[in-house]
Amino acid sequence: MTPVLDIHDLAVEFTSEQGTLRAVDGVSLSVERGEVLGLVGESGSGKSVTMMSSMKLIRSRRCRIVSGKVLLNGRSMLDASPRDLRRVHGREVGIVFQDPMTSLNPTLTVGVQITEAIRAHQAASHRRAHTSAVELLDEVGVAGAAQRQRQYPHEYSGGMRQRTMLAMALANRPSLLIADEPTTALDATVQAQILDLLRRVRETHEVSIVLITHDLRLVAELADRVAVMYGGRIVELSAVDELFTRPAHPYTAGLLGALPQLGERHDVLPTILGEPFDPFSPPAGCSFHPRCVLAQEQCRIRTPELTASESQRVACFFPHQIAPRAVQGKG
Repeated sequence: MTPVLDIHDLAVEFTSEQGTLRAVDGVSLSVERGEVLGLVGESGSGKSVTMMSSMKLIRSRRCRIVSGKVLLNGRSMLDASPRDLRRVHGREVGIVFQDPMTSLNPTLTVGVQITEAIRAHQAASHRRAHTSAVELLDEVGVAGAAQRQRQYPHEYSGGMRQRTMLAMALANRPSLLIADEPTTALDATVQAQILDLLRRVRETHEVSIVLITHDLRLVAELADRVAVMYGGRIVELSAVDELFTRPAHPYTAGLLGALPQLGERHDVLPTILGEPFDPFSPPAGCSFHPRCVLAQEQCRIRTPELTASESQRVACFFPHQIAPRAVQGKG
C-alpha cells in the first residue's frame, strides 16, 4: 500500500549574515495510512522545518530545499505549482499549529473562518458550509457550537482555540494531519483532552497524523512509531513500545532518562550532558558525539548512517549500549 506521506533524502538550508546552516540533513521517513508518527527532539532539531518544508509551507528567500523527494498520496510536493499547492493545503493535508491565537484571524468570527476553509475546497453553498462549520465545532467538543461560532478567537480559551484549529484542519477530510506541538502552553487537563480528541479523530476520520513534539509522554500516549531527530537528522526510528523499553541511540536514551519519574526526588532534574551544537559550525562525524559518553575516534570522523539494528533503525556505531540514565548530568 502506498504511504500517505513518503519523504526521501530531504535537505533544507537557511542563509543569513552568519552563513548557511543545514536545518534538515538527509531526512527519509514515511507515514502509513491511519498511522500516527511521533517526530521528537529538542528545540532546533529540525522537526517542524522537516514537515513544513516537505509541504512547501516555508515561504522565505532565505530557505532553500537542497535535495529530496516528497510524495503526498503519490503526488510530488516539491515539484507542485502554486496552484496545485493551494488545492492540496487544507484539502489533502491539514495542519494544527502550536499557537492557535496567531493562526486564527482576530477580525473574523470562528464560524466565518471555518466556513471559508470549507468553501475554499468544496462546491458548497454558504448555508451548507456554515452548517458544516457548526457540526465540526460540535465534533471537536466546543459546547454550544451554534452560539459560540459567532464569537471571535479572543473570546475562546487556549484549549478552545486549539479545538477550533483542529476543526478547520479536518474541515475537508484530509488524509494527513500535521499537529505541531498541539498542546503547548495548555494545562495538563486540557492537554489530556486534546490528546483524546486526536485519538478520536484518528479513529473516526481514518486520518494519518504526524505529531511534532518535544514531549515523549505525548508520543507514548498516541503514536505507533517514533522518529527521533537531532541536528537535522533522524537518529532513531522505532515502534513506540520498542523505543520506550529499549532505546537504541544514546540521545534517545538521554531524552527518556530526563523524564521525571513518579516517586523519585531530585534537587536538580537530570539532563543530557552538554548543549546542542552551533548550527553554523556543526561538529565533524556524528553530531551528537560532543555530548555522548560512548563517543570514540570513529564517531568524531565518520557520520553514522540510519541502518537496521534488530527491530529498530538507528544512526549510531554503538547501538543498545547505554541505559537511559547513563548519559545525564545534573544541569
